[in-house]
Amino acid sequence: MFFCDLSKQRRRGNMLSRHQKRILRYVEEGSLLKLKSYLRKHAEVGPNFSAGRRKRSPLHLACRRGDDAVLRLLLKHGADPLRTDRRGDTPLHLAAERARRRGRSAYEDLVVPLCDYCPGAMEVTNHAGVTPRSILQRLRLPQGPSAAGEDSPFETDAEREWREKLLGECQDEFTETFGRYDDDFLLNNEDTEEDFVDWAERIRQQYVAKQRARAQREAAASTSGRKRKDKTEKEAQSHREVLSRLEQEHRQYLERAARKEQEIRLVKRRRYEERYTATFHGNDVATATEQAKLGYADIPWPVPRGTVEEMVEVMLYGINRNDAPNFRKLLRQQQAIWHPDKFTQRCGDRLDDKEKQIIMDTVTALSQELNRLAQNLR
Repeated sequence: MFFCDLSKQRRRGNMLSRHQKRILRYVEEGSLLKLKSYLRKHAEVGPNFSAGRRKRSPLHLACRRGDDAVLRLLLKHGADPLRTDRRGDTPLHLAAERARRRGRSAYEDLVVPLCDYCPGAMEVTNHAGVTPRSILQRLRLPQGPSAAGEDSPFETDAEREWREKLLGECQDEFTETFGRYDDDFLLNNEDTEEDFVDWAERIRQQYVAKQRARAQREAAASTSGRKRKDKTEKEAQSHREVLSRLEQEHRQYLERAARKEQEIRLVKRRRYEERYTATFHGNDVATATEQAKLGYADIPWPVPRGTVEEMVEVMLYGINRNDAPNFRKLLRQQQAIWHPDKFTQRCGDRLDDKEKQIIMDTVTALSQELNRLAQNLR
């Protein structure tokens, strides 16, 4: 009975959580942006765990697949480069073995970033007493920019930095705004438009395909010893066209996102006005709920559960602040609505006793922010 319970505990210790399984799946699929977004949302999980019969971490899997982008992302989120698998191999052992079989490209993509992040990993021995340095001693890297002695149009540091910057900025720019109001408002053509995750994943797939094509060209060049100049120029032209198309799609996506945000804010302001009218000025509501108590959720806030700044932004949306007369007129209307004394006269008796204090605190904060804006106009 004791051994049965011990076996169950061991199996339970080896089980992965739902979040850890999702991280492993994204690493195995090479879904860079989905993995990046998931690690941000679930920072408490982290990439330092072992899975499978070989007890390999996500960083091990990235090295085995040769995915340098996922490798760098895992290191950025604290992946341990000294974590070992069942054979005692670190991720650098797997990266060095892949570099020995694949050559210079795998060396620069996998070994170099791991060594820069943790130089001491080069001397770690596995259970067989083998270090990554001893594996790399059997690797002969070709001299010069490429095996054929010609510069590759896809290998410059500036272009690689541009790609990483493009994908990184796109993700950072739309993570906070895209999808925030999906529960409140859906556009009619939402089902037909390509969302950002699919768009960015398509860009990455094109980039990975281009890298694989480059590796195949280098392998062919090492056997043939030369490349045709006209073919190289054609590939460079194709590469420039791809970059131009990515920039154009990026601009178009920014324009669509801006239009969507404007429509969402306009709908939120309209809903706020409708809720306020229905709550405090509806004749039927006033007679039917004259004695009904109003809780915090019943108050027609511009943005339920939002900050004071977000609420004021919805109140004043659609009015040009440079148009001082109209802006001051709208500002005075909102000051009259949310003035604490007038709010108390209007519905003080109807407020729920348990939530009355938090309601009045929010009303006071809104009134103070509106007063501050009014003073800045003078």
